[in-house]
Amino acid sequence: MKIAVLNGGSRQGGNTKILTEKLVKGLEVTTFHLEEYTIKPIMDGRHDEGGFHPVDDDYESLMGQVMSHDLLIFATPVYWYSMSAAMKLFIDRWSQTMREPEYGDFREQMSKKQAFVLAVGGDSPYMKALPLLQQFQHIFQFVHLPFSGYVLGQANKPGEIWEDHQALFAADEMNKKLHTMIKA
Repeated sequence: MKIAVLNGGSRQGGNTKILTEKLVKGLEVTTFHLEEYTIKPIMDGRHDEGGFHPVDDDYESLMGQVMSHDLLIFATPVYWYSMSAAMKLFIDRWSQTMREPEYGDFREQMSKKQAFVLAVGGDSPYMKALPLLQQFQHIFQFVHLPFSGYVLGQANKPGEIWEDHQALFAADEMNKKLHTMIKA
C-alpha cells in the first residue's frame, strides 16, 4: 500500500508537519509539500466548447504522482476555519482532472483509494474545525474517495502541538490503524 501525505502547511517544522510525522511514524510515505509546487488557480472551462485549457504549472506532474498512491493523507493547518490556500488550489484543480482523458474515470480511480485528514488550528479546532471536516467529507463523497478517519490538533505557535495530548494520542491511534491496514 502506497501512502501519500499532501501537506498544505507553509511553516518549516510547523505543528501540522510535527503531528503528521507522528501519525506516519514507521510507515513508508511520500510527502508532497504543496507549498513547494506552483499550482495556479483553476480557470473554469467546464462549459467552454474547448473545455479546460492546459496550464503551465506543476499540478499535472504532481497529480500524476499522487494518483499512484493508495492512501492519501490530507494534512492542513486550519486557516480561517478552512484548509490552507495551497490545499484548496490543489483540490480545486480536480475539476480539470475529472475531465482529462489520461485519468479515465477519475471517480472510479478515487473510489479505490482511502483518505484521512489531519488538521491543526489555534482557535478551538475541536469545535471550529468541524466545518473543515465536513468540507473534506463532501469533497470526498463527490469524487467517491472513502473517508477513513481524521485527527485534529490544537496549536498556534510552532511546537505547541506537543502540549495537545489528545491530538498526540489520536495520531498514535491512527498510526496503529495504518500499520494494521498495511499488514492486511
